[in-house]
Amino acid sequence: MTENIAWATSATDIFPTADGYVGDPAVRAEWDNRYADRQQLWSGRPNGALVAEVAGLTPGRVLDVGCGEGADAVWLARGGWDVTALEVSGVALERAAGHARDAGVDIRWVHATLTEAALPPASYDLVSAQYPVLLRTPDRVAEHALLSAVAVGGVLLLVHHAGMESQQVNETGFDPADYVWPSMVVPLLGDDWAVEVDEQRPRVSPEGGAGAHHTDDVVLRARRLR
Repeated sequence: MTENIAWATSATDIFPTADGYVGDPAVRAEWDNRYADRQQLWSGRPNGALVAEVAGLTPGRVLDVGCGEGADAVWLARGGWDVTALEVSGVALERAAGHARDAGVDIRWVHATLTEAALPPASYDLVSAQYPVLLRTPDRVAEHALLSAVAVGGVLLLVHHAGMESQQVNETGFDPADYVWPSMVVPLLGDDWAVEVDEQRPRVSPEGGAGAHHTDDVVLRARRLR
């Protein structure tokens, strides 16, 4: 599958690097190493939930949060969307840019964490976050960053693996309680939002790629009314 990764961080040592990256250097290094370990980490095909939920939308400006190796971003651009794709890994972005060149599409790349990207508020007709890895903070900065990017009339599409939220800390030290899940975003959707989809469903999973063993998705789709 093409499973997209983005991180939010509360680290205090955030600064732009020589190549323009804005975010925690340790987070970038971790994901660069993960991508560098394999020639291709994900399947190279767009996420099934994204394909299904975008089918009825009119193309406009879209933010792909955690674009990974770019399969979602390229698919959206081919469909007429004006794509901004955000990713913390420079290795992944280099691959994504290559795929975009091969496809003959133009995509705006942002090398940053979600919370440090200084994205224009209320500017995107679609904010797509497919299986994002967003660290929780007491002030819910990651959740608010997702919501604030959506334009009036636009859609937030947040998709994650079902069952992850309730898992215990595993042997690698991964603790689901440290991360943002769709159920944590729903309570922030007040009268300015209409929840169009909030459900668990069987996952349409392309063959190959990391994470292909997950069988069900949690899909949250909400439209900003004002």
